[in-house]
Amino acid sequence: MSQSPLQFRNQISTVSDDGKKRKWIYPKIVKGKLYQYRSAVSYFFLALLFAAPFIKLNGEQLVLLNVIERKFVFFGIIFWPQDFYLFVLALLTFIVFIVLFTVVFGRVFCGWACPQTIFLEMIFRKIENWIEGDHLKQQKLDKAPLTFNKIWKKTLKHTVFFAISFFIANIFLSYLIGSQALWQIITAPVALHLSGFISICIFTIVFYLVFSRMRELVCTVACPYGRLQGVLLDNQSIIVAYDYNRGEPRGKRVREENAIGDCIDCHLCVQVCPTGIDIRNGTQMECVNCTACIDACDMVMEKISRPKRLIGFKSEDEIATNRPFRWSKRIYGYSVVLLLLIGTLSYLLISRTDVQTSILRAGGTLYQLRDKEHTVSNLYNTELVNKTNHPIVFEIVPDDKDAKIQYIQKEDKLEVGGSVKITFFVILPQQSIKKYKTNVGFKLISDHKEVSHFETTFIAPVNE
Repeated sequence: MSQSPLQFRNQISTVSDDGKKRKWIYPKIVKGKLYQYRSAVSYFFLALLFAAPFIKLNGEQLVLLNVIERKFVFFGIIFWPQDFYLFVLALLTFIVFIVLFTVVFGRVFCGWACPQTIFLEMIFRKIENWIEGDHLKQQKLDKAPLTFNKIWKKTLKHTVFFAISFFIANIFLSYLIGSQALWQIITAPVALHLSGFISICIFTIVFYLVFSRMRELVCTVACPYGRLQGVLLDNQSIIVAYDYNRGEPRGKRVREENAIGDCIDCHLCVQVCPTGIDIRNGTQMECVNCTACIDACDMVMEKISRPKRLIGFKSEDEIATNRPFRWSKRIYGYSVVLLLLIGTLSYLLISRTDVQTSILRAGGTLYQLRDKEHTVSNLYNTELVNKTNHPIVFEIVPDDKDAKIQYIQKEDKLEVGGSVKITFFVILPQQSIKKYKTNVGFKLISDHKEVSHFETTFIAPVNE
């Protein structure tokens, strides 16, 4: 039975036609200019990824996602559960940014910045080539009978893979529990940190399976972003694409005057693809925009003296109509929404204080007249939350010099990440009352500095 020309869209490239067997991908590595640029970007992200848990800023590690203690740190700034609204807004901003970025540039993030791709292509793939040889030697080795040479190479490769996976698991865990806690797990006896040791083992096995067996299936099957891009892309999105107007019809260039396209059908673009697709078939869900096919095609174009970028970053409209990229209404709309979100998030982060304060009048109470003192008092409940990484000794000072505070339950110290509840009366002279509701403010003083300011309303009968 002959295969339909569009059959490639009905199944992923790494599965056999009957769907019962996986096709193992042996991509050829072509070190063109884009590969060199991608390597530089990858090594930068790898250095940042491995170093971030051990870089200290404001006494905290650069990035921490401690779900157990509900403590999150980004670039030295601590976020506690009380800041959950900021986390939701930041996540929404990030999602809109990803949507806008995908609408404009396609799946470039997957090929250039995704940790899965960086680890696989820049670490595990290179080690595999170093031990087993290039893509042709790897195929030959897998098909060869079980010999000492095959056992030795496979054992060495998987041992190295497992060791690197163990190292990555430790780094990953340091993002979740902190580098200091990780060091305690490493140096202390296993019996004292059994749960941490089990976590490292689980992460190690997961990473090992991902990079030794799953590989491109993570991008084509497990990752939801790959499925999402099919909804986000349109004819104006800039993606890795084949210029069929230039390339077709394909064929060997025997003489320059032959009426054929620039594509000589060498299949090198297919051989270098880490997901095993043929980019000449058009936009496909499996494409991670790694640009390996661009480097491979450019090398061929140079050899046959034809212009480069038969495969390149282009939109479908640019190929079909030969018109340059233009911003669409959808891009303008996403950009406006993103700017509004960034502006709101920036304002909330700038206005965020080290101590979160909330003050409410005690339930079921109004004002209290103190005739002997000729004063009026209101009872308040206040809660203070420390958002810093150090204890805070504080004092509450009213803005109004005539106001006094009488504590029922007094606290003067906030522990790291802790909170205290304080109950006190605010007392004002009756002669200073000009209206039924008056705004009263308070300064939270610590180390002779104002760390927070909060306000409430004071109710009292009008002095006539």
